[in-house]
Amino acid sequence: MKSNSYQLIHQLLELVKQMDDENIGNESTLEEFSGFLLTQLEGKGKGSGQTDSRFGANETIAQDIAYQLDNNIGRLFIYMSRYAKSYIKKALDGTSLQTPEDFTSLAILLTHDQLSKTELINYNLQEKASGTEVIRRLILAGLVNQWEHPEDRRSKLIAITSEGKKLLYTIFDDMNNVGKMIAGKLSLSEKLILQHLLQKLENFHHEHYVNKSIQTKADLKKLAASNSKI
Repeated sequence: MKSNSYQLIHQLLELVKQMDDENIGNESTLEEFSGFLLTQLEGKGKGSGQTDSRFGANETIAQDIAYQLDNNIGRLFIYMSRYAKSYIKKALDGTSLQTPEDFTSLAILLTHDQLSKTELINYNLQEKASGTEVIRRLILAGLVNQWEHPEDRRSKLIAITSEGKKLLYTIFDDMNNVGKMIAGKLSLSEKLILQHLLQKLENFHHEHYVNKSIQTKADLKKLAASNSKI
């Protein structure tokens, strides 16, 4: 058994003793200990207690900040995003698609008869400049057609071509492998729980994205403060 496992066992025993001291005369149960453990973690506001192998030994104050629960979740999201992008890059190897955004843009267009460029960029959660560059690449590759908007001269409509559809269906199997890699070795129940939590976060963030409620650092600070009160 690894030394850090012994440390964990020691921590658990200390917590069991602490709970027993608070409930003298009453026999403790696993359910009661689970609730007690959660209250202890909530009180500390920290994450899992695991360390990050990327961090060195310096600046312990900064590391304490990084390991605060919300910050820990944010950092892990960033890591997951980068892993996912590396897998997607491998899946797109040998195709005319260069980035994950190329793939998701084409996949969104597959499910619509047509969209304006602005609609596609918004659906793909991109900034205007980077979204426009993706669309430009797809058009040059013959995967997307564009034409003038009949009701708005400032806008253009776009749609996936037959070549774009053909390409997507050759990529889907490889993208399925990406999904399986991202989900790792989670059990079915863990995947369902994770899906539920991620969808809950998606609903939260998408509302702010659509409403453009975070335009400045002040907006970010105000909304973050309101979240911490929940």
